[in-house]
Amino acid sequence: MDGWRPQIAASILTADFGHLDRVVRKLERAGVDRLHLDVMDGHFVPNLTFGPDVVAAFRRLTALPLDVHLMISHPGRYLERFLDAGPETITFHLEADEDDEAKRLILGTIRTRGTGAGLAISPGTPIEAAVPFADLLDVIMIMTVEPGFGGQRFISGAAPKARAAAELLTRHGTRGLVHMDGGVNRDTAELAGAWGADVCIVGSALFQRGRDTADEVTIVRDRAARGRAAGPPDGDLTETGSWRAAGTGLVRG
Repeated sequence: MDGWRPQIAASILTADFGHLDRVVRKLERAGVDRLHLDVMDGHFVPNLTFGPDVVAAFRRLTALPLDVHLMISHPGRYLERFLDAGPETITFHLEADEDDEAKRLILGTIRTRGTGAGLAISPGTPIEAAVPFADLLDVIMIMTVEPGFGGQRFISGAAPKARAAAELLTRHGTRGLVHMDGGVNRDTAELAGAWGADVCIVGSALFQRGRDTADEVTIVRDRAARGRAAGPPDGDLTETGSWRAAGTGLVRG
């Protein structure tokens, strides 16, 4: 599409938490569009990170949009504190231990506070599971790794769900954005863009020794844009948006 520009969200999971101010300044200079903050509770995923106080600290450090990604079992319990921390979006997992009514209430509360509301979808969850919530979504986050740890390899078979997610948001008129999270780097950005990711979440690739962060941001952005221009690999989505990896491409599952 003319004028389309992929956004780069920097995941700070592998950054130096002893010097957050330096990390933020470095990412700002590198030209990232957003900061992606992974919150893990040690229960929904077997890892533990940080809570709303750290999100608030990031808010004080930068004017960049903050995207909070809650990998926690009961997002409703802690929602108000995360909202008070001032992020632009809060996304929790479709697989969280909340019933559908509670999930709709959480999404509605996020929006009522003027924050973007999102659902993250793990690789094994079909996109159809998001349909009951589509009218309340500003973000659909397609996970291309299993949630819980940084540095995992990109699961190419999960990427086509981004296209179905974009169609779902368009159909419901929410004008939301599709984020792709997990293993997105210079080698996978073109595929992320091809399947329709509006926001590429890049983590460990931005903090590798011997590589310039600004160069990585530019390379990922350019390759995602090239992928969007080229379009997805040959083939059509099934009715369920289900694909499986086969060789270098994707075939009907």
